[in-house]
Amino acid sequence: MKPKILITGGTGYIGSHTAVELMECGHHVVVMDNLCNSSQKVLERLEALAGKNLTFIEADVRHTPTLDKIFHEHDIQGVIHFAGLKAVGESVLQPLRYFDNNVGSTLCLLQAMDRANLRRIVFSSSATVYGDPEHVPIPESSKLHVTNPYGRTKLICEDILRDLQQSDSRWHVAILRYFNPVGAHSSGTIGEQPNGIPNNLMPYITQVASGKRDHLSIFGNDYTTPDGTGVRDYIHVVDLAQGHLAALTYLTEHQQSITVNLGTGLGVSVKQLADIFSEVTGVPVPYHYANRRTGDVAACYANTFLAETKLNWKAKLGVERMCSDAWRWQLQNPEGY
Repeated sequence: MKPKILITGGTGYIGSHTAVELMECGHHVVVMDNLCNSSQKVLERLEALAGKNLTFIEADVRHTPTLDKIFHEHDIQGVIHFAGLKAVGESVLQPLRYFDNNVGSTLCLLQAMDRANLRRIVFSSSATVYGDPEHVPIPESSKLHVTNPYGRTKLICEDILRDLQQSDSRWHVAILRYFNPVGAHSSGTIGEQPNGIPNNLMPYITQVASGKRDHLSIFGNDYTTPDGTGVRDYIHVVDLAQGHLAALTYLTEHQQSITVNLGTGLGVSVKQLADIFSEVTGVPVPYHYANRRTGDVAACYANTFLAETKLNWKAKLGVERMCSDAWRWQLQNPEGY
């Protein structure tokens, strides 16, 4: 039987898709989540999709006694740490909450792992640590520079993990820098459920297409990009989830740490994504141009060479599939979970 894995934030968007992939590969999964930004209803859907049970603990990762209990009662062999707040705009308004939650939970988790003599972790980081990149595609060796508190919490956690691994070679750490996750499971039973007005582009597009919102606002059409709108690296959430399995395998087989980008390596503009969505689904997405948002960059997409060569992982699902899967999720779950 494959090792038992703890997933913090496992009922969230990326965590839930990763849980399914792990379970389908034969891992027993223990999910820890405080449900502050997700639904417990996802658990029964995960079990139905994978055809097996998981263990769920409702708790905040900052609750040390619960962490110690989990590591004492379960033979956990690795941790994937997703739990965290993730809205850039909100982080600007509530920096203390973001530092307390994102950095505080990571510290509590690492201390509990150390006490349990468990030192294998996959950390959910972000391309936001590159700030306004010097050049694209962005390699992992690029200068790190953050432009908001959310990005700073990710960079601080990365620094903590690097210092920890350097201080004690028994720690094996995979830092995964995500680009822009979109899409949903092909079954349409799990997907992205934003609270209130979506912060991310794809759920906003699907809500416009479904009639929940009047139009899409495209912020800026005067960037130095092919059509003037911002260019990003959109990656299907299932490809992203499979990247976590590849990272776990790497840590187990190589017994060393790694930092890698998870993206497609392809830049797609905001306008392109909206247009492709309309083509794939046959549903129009009306959009208006608006002023640039502070902190947005013209283009941001990944150099994926390291993931392909070290993790033996490459994104397989294209933009059309991202759009069709996101639309299926929206149609089957108009109000989310």
